[in-house]
Amino acid sequence: MHPNEQLIRDFYAAFARRDAAAMARCYHPDIFFSDPAFPSLRGPEATAMWAMLTARGKDLEIILVEAAGSDDGGSARWDAIYTFSQTGRKVHNKISAMFAFKDGKIVRHIDRFGFWTWSKQALGAPGLLLGWFGPFKGAVRKKADKSLRAYMQQHAGEIPLPG
Repeated sequence: MHPNEQLIRDFYAAFARRDAAAMARCYHPDIFFSDPAFPSLRGPEATAMWAMLTARGKDLEIILVEAAGSDDGGSARWDAIYTFSQTGRKVHNKISAMFAFKDGKIVRHIDRFGFWTWSKQALGAPGLLLGWFGPFKGAVRKKADKSLRAYMQQHAGEIPLPG
């Protein structure tokens, strides 16, 4: 197995254990992370997001469906199954990930999933009716960012640093 594939597998194994510190060790200090809810996180913002999600995800289940890695990059397909805390609704999110590596660590991590599909599950009727609408997506992103900033402030000094 290529070392970069093993690194991806280690990252998701740590995620499944809700071990944000082990996840952070898989990331390069210059990590850039993006997904539909958090479109541009750098360095400690990315590891803080994972720390927040693993701490709050009481019934979080992570399933790594497949992973691949080479010198040129990597990819994964993974599922997240959890109860969305704001609504109490069950979510089964299917995610595709792309990775780039530097110095034996993940330096770029891009997750993609259907925002409308996610919003229907997580938010119910509002997500069904508005999940495709740009301003609605922007409002969800703004709320997610506000939640992350509050978590980072509340847990300053506890958030694992990348690298």
